[in-house]
Amino acid sequence: MGEPRESRRGPLKSAVPSNVVSPVRRCSRTACGRPAVATLTYVYADSTAVLGPLATYAEPHCYDLCAQHSERLTAPRGWEVVRLAIDPGPARPSGDDLEALANAVREAARPQERAAGGGTPAPSGRDGHPMEVARRGHLRVLRSPDS
Repeated sequence: MGEPRESRRGPLKSAVPSNVVSPVRRCSRTACGRPAVATLTYVYADSTAVLGPLATYAEPHCYDLCAQHSERLTAPRGWEVVRLAIDPGPARPSGDDLEALANAVREAARPQERAAGGGTPAPSGRDGHPMEVARRGHLRVLRSPDS
């Protein structure tokens, strides 16, 4: 049972390498393989088509368009097209983004300060917020300030 099955073409592999799949998002238009540079969203309630910069994530009800198709976009009769500024260059993290990420990693790696008694964390303040009384991995047990 643990042996790989065989087909007419030979042993079956668990994963098939493909040079067709690309990490770059492509234009949603049929038969267009150009890289997407803009995202089109329809706002049906307002009869508006919004064309803006490429969204961070591919959304199921949005359409990614290449530069050529985004320039030639027309909307149905009675609809308005709102075109937001599209950055022609690839989105890259700024220095501030990278510094914020580095600070977050440093903060997460810093050991938690423990109180002298019982190994429980020291209360962070007495301003009415719940205090942490125990921790297991990413889960925390909080005590209500009322108790």
